[in-house]
Amino acid sequence: MTPELILFFALAVVAIGSAVMMLLSRNAVHSALYLVANFAVVAVFFLMLGAPFIAMAQVTVYAGAIMVLFLFVIMLLGADMLRQPSQALPWQVPIAVFLFVAFLGIAGIVLVPQVLSGVTPPAVEADTLRKFGGPLSIGKVLFNQYLLPFELTSFLLLVGMIGAVVLTRDDKKKG
Repeated sequence: MTPELILFFALAVVAIGSAVMMLLSRNAVHSALYLVANFAVVAVFFLMLGAPFIAMAQVTVYAGAIMVLFLFVIMLLGADMLRQPSQALPWQVPIAVFLFVAFLGIAGIVLVPQVLSGVTPPAVEADTLRKFGGPLSIGKVLFNQYLLPFELTSFLLLVGMIGAVVLTRDDKKKG
């Protein structure tokens, strides 16, 4: 097995684990943080595929801006207190620590020997970068071929935030 394949399968385990924990977590803030971990792993997948711009956009847009916005809405509306169990899940912390250590360990096992040996990634020609994965080519494809899915995604995010507001608002009776 090649180191890239080992890294892929290990990161796949971390991605699936964080996704499952996101779904099983009863605290909305914890779910959002597990989703951030999943986004980080997806960004590493993009790096492995040779798409650094998309990886950077993944971290900046999704793990950065969108998740900060979701956390702000969750905390502002008090949705983190919805359906709070009377006791914390005892298995949640060990699994979160395991996923974090696994992510760091796998990254260290693969990256540290490469850094110490002075191995650099293969050079990619500038023409190839302009044609594939560059901001200009991504923008052209996104706003020409995929404009409708792009707009639908933004609409779904808006509907999700409105749904969070509706679900957590206080129904105060006027008396």
